[in-house]
Amino acid sequence: MFRYLENLIDPYADYPVTDRPPTKLWPFLREYCRPFWRVFTLTGIMSVVVAAVEIWLIGYLGRLVDVLTSSDPSTFWDENGAEMTLIALFLLLVRPVLQMVDVGLLNNAIMPNLGTLIRWRAHSHVLRQSVGWFENDFAGRIANRIMQTPPAAGEAVFQVFDAIAYSTAYAIGAVLLLSSSDPRLAIPLLVWLVLYGWLVKWTVKRVGPASKAASDARSAVTGRVVDSYTNIHSVKMFAHTKGEQDYAKEAIEKSRQTFQVEMRIYTCMDVALTLINGFLVVAVVGWAIWLWSASAATVGVVAVASSLVLRLSAMTGWIMWALASFFHNLGIVAEGMETIAQPITLVDAPDAELLKAGPGRIAIKSLVHRYGRDVGGLEGIDLVIEPGQKIGLVGRSGAGKSTLVKLLLRFYDIEQGAIEIDGQNIAHVTQDSLRARIGMVQQDSSLLHRSVRDNILYGRPDASEDDVINAAKQAEAHDFILDLEDPKGNAGYAAEVGERGVKLSGGQRQRIALARVILKDAPILVLDEATSALDSEVEAAIQNTLYGMMEGKTVIAIAHRLSTIARMDRIVVIDDGKIVEDGTHDALLAAGGLYANFWGRQSGGFINTKAAE
Repeated sequence: MFRYLENLIDPYADYPVTDRPPTKLWPFLREYCRPFWRVFTLTGIMSVVVAAVEIWLIGYLGRLVDVLTSSDPSTFWDENGAEMTLIALFLLLVRPVLQMVDVGLLNNAIMPNLGTLIRWRAHSHVLRQSVGWFENDFAGRIANRIMQTPPAAGEAVFQVFDAIAYSTAYAIGAVLLLSSSDPRLAIPLLVWLVLYGWLVKWTVKRVGPASKAASDARSAVTGRVVDSYTNIHSVKMFAHTKGEQDYAKEAIEKSRQTFQVEMRIYTCMDVALTLINGFLVVAVVGWAIWLWSASAATVGVVAVASSLVLRLSAMTGWIMWALASFFHNLGIVAEGMETIAQPITLVDAPDAELLKAGPGRIAIKSLVHRYGRDVGGLEGIDLVIEPGQKIGLVGRSGAGKSTLVKLLLRFYDIEQGAIEIDGQNIAHVTQDSLRARIGMVQQDSSLLHRSVRDNILYGRPDASEDDVINAAKQAEAHDFILDLEDPKGNAGYAAEVGERGVKLSGGQRQRIALARVILKDAPILVLDEATSALDSEVEAAIQNTLYGMMEGKTVIAIAHRLSTIARMDRIVVIDDGKIVEDGTHDALLAAGGLYANFWGRQSGGFINTKAAE
């Protein structure tokens, strides 16, 4: 039975992917809950049925009291035995089955699958966001919202069926039951329902915003704490433990204050609820006793009225907390939507094609990109790199070198101009096919918190074990990999490297990153300070490997250490977002321009990135 209920919904089923999910709360929830509507309908019906059974039992209690008070004990079982047997069978067999179906639909069909579906689709949506989108937020806050939104949505749905639908049916049933006993008994219950409705409205109006504020504050705490942990080396190196404590304390205190506001609402709610519940018990039970004393009601009516209002009084706290929890969780969902429901702005064109295999000719035409500003960035870049040509890209920090590479990889959309690869505008091809044709080694090559093998296989997931080992050998990484062992006992290529590869030295990380790109074997190769983390001995050992990697490929190499690019076919110098020099190493030295100035002012083989005096 469990397996049947759990498999009613497939949370990983195909769905229409959209770049612009709903940004309003209810359309957002409706879209994610669409696969569950049939199950929701059945669950709602079962909640009403279970509530009706509860009301019927209380009503039957009144009949039982009247029968007991009017029957002779010696003949009771002869006259009522069959009825008592049927009631017992109903309670022992039918009622548990109804309850099992009700809770099974909610606990086994809805709860595990709804949270999984939302988390899966939300994660899939966020992964499609651009690099720039991730650069504008905390990774910790993004992850926190991905993790906390699904259970909050699931809890909200749970409260709809477990409390709201059940209690609504119960309240209607209570009015009908008391009216059938004596219509006058329904009057105080209706007054109480009005007061209770006002209290619910007052609570809900305040809990939603308060919950969202508290959720925002918690996400801010998570973002700051994760930021400290991620950069723990910097924290320790600069002895900023106290500063990080104060930085976190500011967010933690704001979280405490927003939570205090939320809890004040709950306290006021509890006190008011106690007052109106007292009114309910006194009014209904007191009136029932008065009717009995005037011979206008039986003892059974008093028993029904007493049982019903005591049950309602006990339920109201749970219902109110359920309602508060419902809107509290909606507040968390609304906060999570600030991440999950953001549109994808960097998308493939509607008619995007795959980037066709070609020799790797790159043509950059009248390129302008200022990151949405009026100044800065790249201004009027025109550059052609022929197939198999190797160019070095040189310039001061901030000159625009990395921006050019990011635009080539289409991490950002170009503001003006175009980049073409083998005659195809990269804006008109799919992003995945574009990046599959480009291999890149960055200055800070962070690794995934997975095994060495998995990190190298990222370059080509279908590669064989021999291919992985050969790539590692070419990157001068094989020998140190064999000596690795993680705290779990995994060794060699199975050893995990820690978050961002923190368990390895900078040089070791860089060599694994090189192995990953060697394995990818893309026709276009981008090296962004590819050997910056290597010591001179290791760099010398893999220089031949790097030049071997470049053989037959179109190469763009960024370097401050000019000796690493002096052998390139061409050197392009960028300054203030413009190409100011373009030629061979010898020609640029002879021209006596900016490149010659860089070369002459090197210290230890690196560019002096300060402006020339």
